[in-house]
Amino acid sequence: MTDSSESNSASNSASLSGALTQQIREHIAAAGGWVGFDAFMALALYSPGLGYYANERPKFGSMPESGSDFVTAPEISPAFGRLLGVQVAQALERTGTREVWEFGAGTGALAEQLLGTLGDQVERYTIVDLSGSLRARQRERLAPFADKLHWADALPDAMQGVVVGNEVLDAMPVQLLNRKKGEWFERGVVWDHAACGFAWEDRTTALRPPLEIDGPQDYLTEIHTQGEAFVRTLGERLVRGAAFFIDYGFGEGEYYHPQRHMGTLVCHRAHRMDDNPLVDLGLKDITAHVNFTGIAVAAQDAGMEVLGYTTQAHFLINCGLLQQLERMEQGPRAMAAKLMMEHEMGELFKVMAFSRGVEPWPALGFVQGDRTHRL
Repeated sequence: MTDSSESNSASNSASLSGALTQQIREHIAAAGGWVGFDAFMALALYSPGLGYYANERPKFGSMPESGSDFVTAPEISPAFGRLLGVQVAQALERTGTREVWEFGAGTGALAEQLLGTLGDQVERYTIVDLSGSLRARQRERLAPFADKLHWADALPDAMQGVVVGNEVLDAMPVQLLNRKKGEWFERGVVWDHAACGFAWEDRTTALRPPLEIDGPQDYLTEIHTQGEAFVRTLGERLVRGAAFFIDYGFGEGEYYHPQRHMGTLVCHRAHRMDDNPLVDLGLKDITAHVNFTGIAVAAQDAGMEVLGYTTQAHFLINCGLLQQLERMEQGPRAMAAKLMMEHEMGELFKVMAFSRGVEPWPALGFVQGDRTHRL
């Protein structure tokens, strides 16, 4: 990249971030000078044209040189989508449906892998994605499957089929709760005129984590009201089918462990992490780990049955990863192995599945290592 292009890129980034900062600043002023962090996170990620997931900047990729900020499993290895496809194929058969719904399809890599694996088992593949720029990339990448593809901005009132969401729940806005000297506060955001930037401000609240946090120590954590509401709505509208969510997170006993006193909120930019979501708005991802117990309870409240909950490593091995590794060349095999390695994605990432409108069945991905009893 030349000095001129680097300068232009930096200028464009500063302009985008400045515009988004001003928009959020005006929103906070209109709200009386304070908003909860969930509102701030929603604006930072999804403001039309400016938010991180709504602007034109690259996001997904394996190397920072591409301008990307993080990599997801489908970009690491196409084996991910092929193996998930094995499970989706079983779910389509067991539910008697022929449509797949993918939430947050990113670059379209997972859709490409699933469509290639499932073939004629899928008549319709619907992508629910709010990002216009990502939709354009998806249309281009998935052109060979154009006759099956559809896009939607929101859930219909009633739907059937198999739902997939890879790293979707972690991008849903969270509320922050902060216990100081034994008293609980909701952490929100204000505009600090003296510092000319956003700042934290805590306000007393009746909100609490789902578990009592042992010990007297100060404690910062998240609650997942929007993510759980999404799963509840999905359960209410999924008349017949199944749903599979893959994300990083824990059951609530581990999530709200007394030693996890700084929460899980992080930001991703150029394949580096930081813990300050109040700066560089629109230029970096903001995310929190998933409380899978809360997700399971929300699903059950909406009439869905839990099919299973396990680590990504167990899920992919159950679907045939080891057999695929044996047939790969050394380079692709090393990349695919990252999907199951404990220090890579294998342990931190979990897979949770639900069904609705059919009798629960022994889903392939959970035949060994199911951890539902630990939720």
